Amino acid sequence: CEVTAVFTNTAPVDAYRGAGRPEATYVVERLVETAAREMKIDPAEIRRRNFIKSFPFQTPVALQYDTGNYDATLDAVMKMADVAGFPKRKEEAAKRGKLRGLGYACYIEACGIAPSNVAGALGARAGLFEAGEIRVHPTGSVTVFTGSHAHGQGHETTFAQVVADKLGLPIENVDIVHGDTSKILFGMGTYGSRSIAVGGTAIVKALDKIVAKGKKIAAHLMEAAEGDIEYDKGVFKVAGTDKQKTIGEVAFAAYVPHNYPLDKLEPGLNENAFYDPTNFTFPAGSYVCEVEVDPETGTTTIVNFSAVDDFGKIINPMIVEGQVHGGLVQGIGQALTEGCRYDAEGQLTTASYLDYTMPRADDVPTFKVDTRETPCTHNPLGVKGCGEAGAIGSPPALINAITDALGVKDIPMPATAQVVWNTIRQNKKAA
Repeated sequence: CEVTAVFTNTAPVDAYRGAGRPEATYVVERLVETAAREMKIDPAEIRRRNFIKSFPFQTPVALQYDTGNYDATLDAVMKMADVAGFPKRKEEAAKRGKLRGLGYACYIEACGIAPSNVAGALGARAGLFEAGEIRVHPTGSVTVFTGSHAHGQGHETTFAQVVADKLGLPIENVDIVHGDTSKILFGMGTYGSRSIAVGGTAIVKALDKIVAKGKKIAAHLMEAAEGDIEYDKGVFKVAGTDKQKTIGEVAFAAYVPHNYPLDKLEPGLNENAFYDPTNFTFPAGSYVCEVEVDPETGTTTIVNFSAVDDFGKIINPMIVEGQVHGGLVQGIGQALTEGCRYDAEGQLTTASYLDYTMPRADDVPTFKVDTRETPCTHNPLGVKGCGEAGAIGSPPALINAITDALGVKDIPMPATAQVVWNTIRQNKKAA
């Protein structure tokens, strides 16, 4: 790899979703698509031949992929997109004077940025752990303090679900506190689709400490050996008996210690934990995009977009689907409409949303999305992260579809109507 650094008067550019993965995936998937066409191999088949089949898989760059099933996502997305019926749809479109194209993209990404020792070896000056604190109140309600920070991803719901499930509480009894440095012990925020995998695991580790202390309290309350206490979803039981105490009863005893082993345990039920992962997580997925191009105007219409992702265990399917939808739209914007343009004097001509075109509702179809699951093996939730997937896989799938429709090797992003129209005219002249 050769890199040229340039000083320029143009606007600074930075990643805002995906952080390097969209660019890397775009390069790889455009190369794979080009190779398939030049070698006359079906685009799905060339990807299938190159999938990793055996796990764990040690990469040449320190990371080890712990689990995955890439054939499963590709099989599912091809069925969902009705790839088998595409030739007939292409023929029908041609009768109407339109150009149809089909594009694939298969991605894998490294999420949950970790571990700290790997980051340190690469020159990072910060730890990549996350912190969580669980405070069970005398009433049995719970406050969770997390170092992860939400700005629309729905952490307040997902984290509350994890805690409510573990403690056998109604979700409305769980309050999530984040983003307040006067209350949070420590935190690294949210990035790299790490919140549930890293921040969620820190919360789980704190929950484990709550349960461990709860067992000691429950054993005392029920006059049993600690080793005989079993725990499941908010209930402590003495094995082989009908004796039991709820998490609420245990919490009340911890804060009203009239019958409490003060000589062995501190009052209260409040625990915190730090979690530094041993590995990244590796979400993956397969996307199929189908487009129709009007050769008279260069307008591209996305008629079908199907996405099947592997995010490991899924806590909240609705939030995951929303994350994928948002990412797909952002990737489509990057591929079709969003671009910084400068005139000959270096003046930015797309300095407002009148000129810099964000995708709108009529730029996207009704997405078809689904998931396949291979749980992460090194965090207790089995989760991998979902925040960036849509933005990673959608640009190459869309550009592969457009180049397929036009019968050209490449087209620059953003593939605006003008760019597509000019490409069609140049292609006709070359022919």
